[in-house]
Amino acid sequence: MTAVGPPPAPLRPPGPCPDPYPTPLTWLYVPGDRPNAVAKALGCGADVILVDLADAVAPYRKEYALRATAELLAEASPGPAPVHVRVNALDGPLAETEIRTLSALPGLAGLRLPKVHHPADIHRAAAWATAAPRPVPDCPAAPDRPYAAQLPYDPCTPHTAPLMAPPFMTPVTLTPTATPRAEAPVRSAGGAPTPTSLTPPPAPTASAPPTRPDAPVRVPHLYALLESALGIEHAFAIATAHPALRGLALGEADLRAELGLREEAGLAWPRSRAVVAARAAGLPPPPQSVYPDARDLDGLARSCADGRALGFLGRAAIHPRQLPVIEAAHRPCAQEIEAAEEVVRAATSDAGAVALSDGRFVDPAVVAGARRVLALAYRYR
Repeated sequence: MTAVGPPPAPLRPPGPCPDPYPTPLTWLYVPGDRPNAVAKALGCGADVILVDLADAVAPYRKEYALRATAELLAEASPGPAPVHVRVNALDGPLAETEIRTLSALPGLAGLRLPKVHHPADIHRAAAWATAAPRPVPDCPAAPDRPYAAQLPYDPCTPHTAPLMAPPFMTPVTLTPTATPRAEAPVRSAGGAPTPTSLTPPPAPTASAPPTRPDAPVRVPHLYALLESALGIEHAFAIATAHPALRGLALGEADLRAELGLREEAGLAWPRSRAVVAARAAGLPPPPQSVYPDARDLDGLARSCADGRALGFLGRAAIHPRQLPVIEAAHRPCAQEIEAAEEVVRAATSDAGAVALSDGRFVDPAVVAGARRVLALAYRYR
C-alpha cells in the first residue's frame, strides 16, 4: 500500500553518486602530434580529452607527440576537462617509455591502454607507471613532412559544463621484484635507464628530491581497451586485475577484423560481455566505441540509442561535432527523469520494496538505479 500524505516537495539533487567519480558521457580523441588541435579540443565541452599517441600519429611523429603531450601535462590543470592519454600497444617498443614519462606528470588524469589481452597487461602497465620517471626525450620541433589529412577542428562553443578533474591517482604499495623483467631498459654504467626507442634522456638533476622507500607509489587511473577475442574472454579478470583500473572500453575496429565480422549483429555478444564484466567488477558502464563517420550524425544518433539499450553509457568521439549528439542520446529524457523521481520519492517513505501509484512494486536495486538516473540528469540540466 502506498503512503498517504501531503504532496511531495520538489526533489533536490540526489546525494553522492554511488560511483566514486562521475561517469563521463563524452570522450574526445585528438592526435597527440597536433598541439593546436588539443588546445582547441580542451574548450569544446567534452567530458574527457583523449590525447592519442597510437593510431592517430604517424610513426615518424611518435617522439614529437610524446614530447608535446608531456609539455601539456606538465601543468596541473591543462584545461577545463581532464586529459587522458592513449599510449601505444603494450607489447610494442614505445609503451614503456610513454607510461614512465607521463605517469608522474601532474596534469595526467588517466592512461588508456590499448589491446589489453590479459590481466598481466594491466599489472605490467602499473609497474611501468610506478618505476622511476623517465625524463622527456629531447627532440626537434615537429617534422616538416606532410601529415595525413584530418577532419578540420571547427571552432565550437562548449555545450555543457565539463567534468571537473578529481584526484586521479590511486595509492598502491608494490612489492619490488627480485629480478628485473626481460624487457626492462638497458642501463648504462652510471645506472641511468637508456630508452631503446627514443633519444637518450639527459642526466637527472641533483635537485630532485629523494624518494622514501616506504612511501606508497601512485598509479594513474587506468582504462583497458578490449580489442581482441582474448581480451573479451578475459574481460572480468581484466576488470578486476588492479585497484587503479577505472574502466573498460571496446576497440571495435580491431575486434571486427579479428573476428571477421561482416554484420553489426556480430558485435552484440562482445558488447554485452564488456558491459556485464564492467558492472560485475563495480566499474561504471563502459562507453561506446567511436563512430567512424564524423559527418553522419543521424547514424551516430541511432547507433548511440542502440548502445544505450545494451547498457553502455557515453561514447568516444573523433570530432567535436559528435559531442552534442552523443550527450543527447545518453542523457536521461524527461520521461525517465519523471519515472526516477517517482521511484525515489516513494522510497523516502517506506523501507524495502515500495509500491508506486500505478501498483508496480520496486526494490532497493531499482531505487539505486533511479538515483543514478537523477544524478546524471542533474549533472547535465
